[in-house]
Amino acid sequence: MGEDKGKKLKKLLAPYLSQHRIENVSFIPAESALVVIDMQRYFLEPASHAFIPMATEIIGNVRNLVEEYRRMELPVVFTKHALLRSESPGMMASWWGDNLYVDDEMSAISPEFRVREGDALVRKIRYNAFAGTDLEGVLRRRGVRSVLITGVMTHLCCETTAREAFVRDFKVFFAIDGTATQSDDLHVASLKTLTDGFAIPVTTEEVLGWLRE
Repeated sequence: MGEDKGKKLKKLLAPYLSQHRIENVSFIPAESALVVIDMQRYFLEPASHAFIPMATEIIGNVRNLVEEYRRMELPVVFTKHALLRSESPGMMASWWGDNLYVDDEMSAISPEFRVREGDALVRKIRYNAFAGTDLEGVLRRRGVRSVLITGVMTHLCCETTAREAFVRDFKVFFAIDGTATQSDDLHVASLKTLTDGFAIPVTTEEVLGWLRE
């Protein structure tokens, strides 16, 4: 996703972001973690029936954030949506008519993102990356107070996880050019809702600037 598109989205979202929030929900790099949601082969490779074309546009931005967080030795958390064969998919299967299992090679994190020693990898089976996982524990043990949400899909796993992080009293920052979904309409609708109630919208360029100050 190009830099200009990110800036255009920031202008579009400005009416939903009050000055009060800008002043009271500040980004402090040392207290933050980068959460990379479901950047898996299943969503990123054209051969997959679940391929999200828009996701290919954010790979570079997310990778730049991952590299900078690692350079600063700040927490990087990858989530991976994949079920064990013994686990119930619940409503997810009824809704989508499809399941993704850990023994499916397409469930792997994309080769674009190598999970390294020091990174955390959280397996999840619902939109919400906190549901039934130790994500909160991973964050709390590292002293994290703010999360930066990136990945796919904007209006499903990314938005649901952002809402839950807010409910658990994390400050939530949402990378508007580091998240993607099936269409611009869904992406923008989700960003408007999040900006109004749960998250501060940020561009990759902004965050990289804050990290390097």
